Amino acid sequence: MRGKFLSRLASAILGLVLVVSTACANETRQLDKIRLQPGFSIAVFGSAPGARSISVSPKLKVVFVGSKDDAVYAIPFEGAEAGKTLLLKSNLRVPHGVAWQDGYLYVGEQHRITRYRGDSLEALSIAPAETIFKDITDSAWHGRRDLAFDPDGMLYVTAGSPCNICMPRGNQGVILRMNPDGTEPTIFARGIRNSVGMDFHPKTGALHFTDNGADQMGDDLPPEELNRAAEAGLHFGYPYFGGGDARTDEFFNTEPPREAIQPDITFSAHVAPLGLHFYLGSMFPKAMHNDAFVAQHGSWNRTTPDGYRVARVHFDGKDRAQTWEPFAEGWLTWGRPVDVNELPDGSILVSDDRQGLIYRISYAP
Repeated sequence: MRGKFLSRLASAILGLVLVVSTACANETRQLDKIRLQPGFSIAVFGSAPGARSISVSPKLKVVFVGSKDDAVYAIPFEGAEAGKTLLLKSNLRVPHGVAWQDGYLYVGEQHRITRYRGDSLEALSIAPAETIFKDITDSAWHGRRDLAFDPDGMLYVTAGSPCNICMPRGNQGVILRMNPDGTEPTIFARGIRNSVGMDFHPKTGALHFTDNGADQMGDDLPPEELNRAAEAGLHFGYPYFGGGDARTDEFFNTEPPREAIQPDITFSAHVAPLGLHFYLGSMFPKAMHNDAFVAQHGSWNRTTPDGYRVARVHFDGKDRAQTWEPFAEGWLTWGRPVDVNELPDGSILVSDDRQGLIYRISYAP
């Protein structure tokens, strides 16, 4: 069995090394266009076709990468295979979301949530899929399932609305919470158009999530959102609001819920905020500790394009989001950031689904 696995894995590596080296050669030149604050630098960490969500396993010393296609990849960051892209799972349906927790690799596909048990890449590669949840609308429109675990080990799953502006039904336009094995699912938050990024504040434990505003409301409307859900049962305004306080024409004459929550902060219209990560490491300046980084995927429906950057969100002394500023930008026309995560050394990783690359941003004053 081990011989067959190593042979298959070696074949996968050989097939992808050319992708890695070619991408690195081409995009290292492009990285000169990325604008960073003094002391920061960016380099290509690895390759993963259609790279979307990132999850880091310090135990296995591996970065897991979901994709917009049909595969999940693994990129070791230590050992003989460091930097090589390994094809871990294939023949999946838009496996955007990945999360490593307690010896399981969780994968969020368009139509279901699965997990794979394994204490090594070899074990994971041959582990069968255990479907733990499938009560999700199987729709290509907003079918990217982001995954996150709270401090108590509960699993959260995003389930967008399968439309631009419509009334969600059932497990649509919500964030779900469930046990790690998929049992006892509940709706944690609703009134959400399309969230593709979640994380929990390191001090308060409150869930924060991005939400993409409606299309076809104009170049500068509606704003995109960063929301805070400190408790279950909150409603965040969609479809009565397309984003922020911008009312939609379709539901303008319908009274929104009185308890509808406005976002903590907003971003410019159509920048498409996706992945969200609170910084925990010690490599970056101390002032950045517990701040959040948000990947802005970029606009497709705006006269003047916007986004295509990683934003830093500043939090105040009460651990509430206050303002944001560009942290890394310059991907416009050639790259599209999707997710942000952190290596054990305190550097951060950024995925790019247009180039199929993972970048590493480090700091050396």
